[in-house]
Order: sequence, then structure tokens, then C-alpha cells
Amino acid sequence: MSQPYILLVEDDDAVRDATSQTLELAGCRVHACASAEAALPQFAADPAAIVISDIRLPGSDGRALLAALRQRDADLPVILVTGHGDIGMAVQAMQGGARDFIEKPWSRERLLDAVHRALAQRSLQLENRRLRQSLASHDGGQLLLGDAPAMRRFKSTLAAIADTDADVLILGETGSGKELVARALHQAKPQARGHFVAINCAALPESVFESEMFGAEAGAYTGASRRRIGKIEYADGGTLFLDEIEGMPLPLQAKLLRVLETRSVERLGANTAIPVRCRVVAATKIDLKAASDAGQFRADLYYRLNVVTLHLPPLRERADDIPLLFAHFCARAAERFKRAVPPLPPARLASLMAARWPGNVRELAHAAERFVLGLDDGAADDCHSLPQRVEQFEAQAIREALRAQQGDVAAAAAALGIARKTLYDKLARYHIVPASFR
Repeated sequence: MSQPYILLVEDDDAVRDATSQTLELAGCRVHACASAEAALPQFAADPAAIVISDIRLPGSDGRALLAALRQRDADLPVILVTGHGDIGMAVQAMQGGARDFIEKPWSRERLLDAVHRALAQRSLQLENRRLRQSLASHDGGQLLLGDAPAMRRFKSTLAAIADTDADVLILGETGSGKELVARALHQAKPQARGHFVAINCAALPESVFESEMFGAEAGAYTGASRRRIGKIEYADGGTLFLDEIEGMPLPLQAKLLRVLETRSVERLGANTAIPVRCRVVAATKIDLKAASDAGQFRADLYYRLNVVTLHLPPLRERADDIPLLFAHFCARAAERFKRAVPPLPPARLASLMAARWPGNVRELAHAAERFVLGLDDGAADDCHSLPQRVEQFEAQAIREALRAQQGDVAAAAAALGIARKTLYDKLARYHIVPASFR
């Protein structure tokens, strides 16, 4: 999928040329058209675009172009250029889905600020679509559902490294979907033709570690009647997923480190090193740096694994995504159990969003199954005290204020009736990033 470019629609030759030059000097790729009728075929040929269009055009005007484009792509960022007398039309267009409008005569800074924001938004949209397509073959799609700021940051990082060979360390709480992320990374790498090999490091007995991980030649030990291919060798050309890496005993960590450094294994009973090319994805629910500082995990192995770290946000940090996730899991449960999805009372939805979800997405999926089966007991409410409910309400109110004020902290503080410093303290406490709402 191509990178975002700017589709400029302007009928005035001089203005079109000047605008194109300004954007190109800023490093943007531009395709300029003189009419809406010329812009639509260009967008059909390469939809990886943002659109800047004058409202007043010969033939179809900017509002008609906006409507036609949004029929093709409802998420398309469109910036409208208006004259002084067109402000009312621009406001109506914003209500109809335009992302922004710029009033003539515009300043270079105002134009480039709007364009860079739209390009960043479009880039993230295209990355998410590519990942959705790559995940279509397995049940990892729920990872990409939602648009909470924490998930936007996660998806952006995931998309940036998905098709590389970089080793990855996934940090996430129980039930947050670490193995699904690992499978997503495996599926998103088109040149990978090997296997996805998952190993629970905490559950692998030390007595069989070497034979399971490295393999063995016939006769290497009592009972080894034939050659055995180890897990690491079996992952050649694919992905080796080391789950619960923090549970691996220290002596075994040293053996694993050597394999990761040399990218080769020696079967038990053999003297020949076998090269292995695979991506290594490790997962943990603890802070490995703190564990290594405490002597509970090898520091050299930590630094070897920590090429790229993906922080998988817990469900409580993406509460805005809970309605969409719950609906997804209910639909999946309804298909599995051959049941209709019952209506969700507003009070129940509020309790779902207020819950802390220590089991994260996995716990929410089980709650959806109980709901579809008619066994919903509101269990999520039981683990949520009054102070926790107040915190959840406060965080949600702050998100809504930032969304209404387009990420302007001062305006949001005024709307909430609190001091700006107080709001900044609460933003840090609830891990809310104002820039995500701009």
C-alpha cells in the first residue's frame, strides 16, 4: 500500500501552482487537479491520499466532492479551503465529515500544520488497514479493534516493525493478548514461510530443556532412538515465541543467550552448529529490567531480547474501546453458541466500562460469552470499589472534554472547571495523552 500523498483540487492556476510549490518544498508529495471531476479518478487509482479542496469549484463544488469521496472512504481526511463568505458552508462541511478548513488568505504555517496532522492521521489509518488484512487469516483481529490513544500508539509501533526481522519483547498483563500479538507479527511478515513455534518457558522442565529446545541425535541419551528436531530449529524461517520468559531458570537463560547470539543450535550428541534464521518474540508480564537489576533475570539476555519493546496496554487504559470489543466478542459468541445477542442495557454497559478487568481482554471475552448465554451476573462490578468507580468516571470525563476541545488542555481545563495544573496531574495519573485528541 503506497504512502499518503496530497490530492490538491484548485481551479485557479496561480493558486494551485503556489500551493503545490509550498507543499513540495515542505517535503510533501502532491498531485494537483483543476476540478472535482478530475480528482475522483485520481483518488480511485491511488486512494492513499489526503485531500485539500477549494469549496468553490467549476462543476461539482468542494462539498459535493467531499460527499463523493466519503462514499468511497469514510475515514478520508479532507481539508477545505474557503473564502471569507464561505465559512458557513465550511462549518456545514465539517459536520458532514471534513477534517478541517482553512480560510483564505491562508498562512504557510496554518496550511502545513493542518496538512501534517492529516498526513499523520492517514498514515496510521493505512497502517491499521494493512495489519487488518494481514491478520484476516486468524483470530487476532480483536487486537486491532478500538481507537483509544493507548491502542493508537500500540498499533503505530506494531505496524512500523511488523514486516522486519527485528526481535521483539512484548510487555503486557495477563490476558492482554501477548500471544496474539506474536502471531500478528508472524502473519504480517510476508516473506516468512516457516512455522510459528510457541514455548511456555515457565512450564518447560529443566530436565528436558536441551532436547526440547535444541533437539538430539539418535543415541544422544537413553531412549533417543532416532534424531529429534528441536523447537528452535523447527522455527527456522518463521517465528520463535518465548512466552513467560521471566519463568525460565537462570542456568537455562545462559544456554538460550548463546543461541540468540550465534543464531545457531547444536543438537545433543552432535558437533555441528546448525544455522537458524527466525524472528524471536519474547513475552513477559513483569518489568524484566527490574528483575535483571535484582539478579532474578540475566541482564545480558534482557538486553539481547530488548531490541524492540511493545507495550500492550491493559484494558483499563483503553476503556473507550470496551463497547466495541464487547460487541465483537458477543457476535463471536453468538455465532459459536447459535444464540441471538441480547440487548445490552445502558446500566450494564456503564458497569462494563467502570470495571478494572484484571484479566484484560480475555476476561472481557468470557464476560461476553456469559452475556450471550444469559448467564451474565455482572461479575465485573464485584471487583470495582467506589473510589475506583469515581476514578473511572473522572478519566472518562477528561477524555470527553479533550475530545470536545480537540486536545487543547487549557480549554479542556476551563470546560471542566479545574486549574490547568490539576488537569495535567490527572492526565499523568490516568495515562491520557492530549495530543491523541488533536
